[in-house]
Amino acid sequence: MTTTEPDADFWGEISGVAIHFPIVVDEMNSATLAFSVPIEAARELIVVDGFTVAEVSPDTAMLIVALCDYIRNPWGDYNEVNFALLAHPTGQPDRVGAYVWSMPVDQEFTCAAGNAVLGLPKSVEELTVDYTDTEVVFDLAMEGSRVLKVTVPRVASSGEPVSETTITYSHLDDRPTEVPLTIDLPTGVIDAADVRIELGVGMLADDLWSLGLPTTPDFAAWGEGLTGRFDRPRPI
Repeated sequence: MTTTEPDADFWGEISGVAIHFPIVVDEMNSATLAFSVPIEAARELIVVDGFTVAEVSPDTAMLIVALCDYIRNPWGDYNEVNFALLAHPTGQPDRVGAYVWSMPVDQEFTCAAGNAVLGLPKSVEELTVDYTDTEVVFDLAMEGSRVLKVTVPRVASSGEPVSETTITYSHLDDRPTEVPLTIDLPTGVIDAADVRIELGVGMLADDLWSLGLPTTPDFAAWGEGLTGRFDRPRPI
């Protein structure tokens, strides 16, 4: 069963299900991949007002791909791939966070809640996660065609998860919005050369091709039994 904190802040209901803040994730498995990508291509993907892609080094932006298997979550036991670019509110370069431009999931409720409550661009797609003793495979398809397949080694954690407080940026009710969160970072560091990425077809695949994928990530990590907390979004 998933935790609801005693002082939880009631947001409302979706499909008869009460939504409270904070949203507390009691268990998830996750891979995190980071890629240096051309900043001009990255700018083409954030076409909304209010945010600017962060230039992490000359002519370079940072793509973060988080591949998640939520096991105990108030919004379901669902799979998710989070595609984000480091960005900041326009004119505030010291407030860098992750701007999510696509977030495929495999269940209807988390999609509806993510859209309405957090302003995140979730869509329901075919997304599977398969485990062996040594590997984890995330396989994403849209409209019947494979878009992305990622295979990561199922490495052991090198220590206790480290919680990080950060910001995810979105648009909620057509307003630039920030979602505060505290998330466990995976500590099973992967040899990036061992990550296998296959791109397919479709608009999202084309976006990833434009960023230079498939390529070896700058950083890759895997973790199991991670936790997280999402607080109420606030307008910027």
